[in-house]
Amino acid sequence: MDFYNKWKGVKYKFGGDDRKGIDCSAFTQKVFKEKFDLDIPRTTRTQVKIGTTVKKSELELGDLIFFKTGRVDRHVGIYIGEGKFMHASIKGVKVTKLNKPFYKKAYWTSKRVIDQNPPYIASTTGI
Repeated sequence: MDFYNKWKGVKYKFGGDDRKGIDCSAFTQKVFKEKFDLDIPRTTRTQVKIGTTVKKSELELGDLIFFKTGRVDRHVGIYIGEGKFMHASIKGVKVTKLNKPFYKKAYWTSKRVIDQNPPYIASTTGI
């Protein structure tokens, strides 16, 4: 949560990756680098291709949660427990409940990347 507190309220900016504006996949990438020293891909479409798929009912702290938010738009956040996830939304970096109607309907899949071994992590570096 200390990482979240540093970023809370930072506005959303598509393609952004700093405190002036950040998008969802840059936010998740920064969390994984700073908190877990893991390099994950930069975009939602590439992040969804890594890790192990987990059921929504089996989410654990740190799992990536993916949403289909439009016909072609995708969104990603990080599960933080108690049915909540943190993400860079169009309203800025915030914590949201998974059972909020919009996200409940838009839920796509979840991935666990923290349990991956170092050779796997190394293979995702630079994607």
